[in-house]
Amino acid sequence: MADSPAKRHFQRMLAAQEAASKAPHELMDGATAYEQHMAQLQSDRLRLKQVQSAQAKAELKRDMLPAYGNYVAGVIEAGKGTPDEVLTTTMLWSIDVGAFDEALCIAEYVLRHGLAMPDRFERTTGCLVAEEIAEAALKAQKVGEQFNAGILARAASLTAAEDMPDEVRAKLHLALGRALLSGVTDEALPPGSDVQAGVDNLKRAIDLHSSCGGKKDLERAERLLKKHAVPPPSPGANS
Repeated sequence: MADSPAKRHFQRMLAAQEAASKAPHELMDGATAYEQHMAQLQSDRLRLKQVQSAQAKAELKRDMLPAYGNYVAGVIEAGKGTPDEVLTTTMLWSIDVGAFDEALCIAEYVLRHGLAMPDRFERTTGCLVAEEIAEAALKAQKVGEQFNAGILARAASLTAAEDMPDEVRAKLHLALGRALLSGVTDEALPPGSDVQAGVDNLKRAIDLHSSCGGKKDLERAERLLKKHAVPPPSPGANS
């Protein structure tokens, strides 16, 4: 049957029902929707192995991800924290293709329930989420592109209590600091800019890892903070 709103609704409801029927830490094996999507995942991974280009892999993942959307939505809606390789893989692929809002929606569920990445991943889930999003932001910033500070702030909030190397958390704070200061110049302070928050995140990054590369950013940020500081009211201004 061709894809249709009715079919997508059925897939989401089936995933929700099956996820709700499983206790926390109980395996999803035997659940029809999960088995179907795991089979699809195995097939997609074989296709990805045949591609060498990282950019081409990302485009292929972008094409593949919609097939998992209804299943993922159903699990997040009703799941109780059952280990789910489809869910964690979809989260990672969403980061890979730049679908950060979607990735963080999944990450919120995954981290809340303490779900681990598959065994082939050496990093913990929290570390992976923080580092992959930070790396994506730093890569964009390196070539002069802007990166949404809200995405980085949400990633930092979600992973604040997660254990990870200091160097990884430093990357996230460095990227967030730079994002908050994006567009701020001696002459201009874009609407919504928060120079103090940018300074605070750069200081945190350097405190965590002194070689993170943020010292020049901090010097510039502190100069901008002084430049754009609101002067105190003059004596007798309200008299």
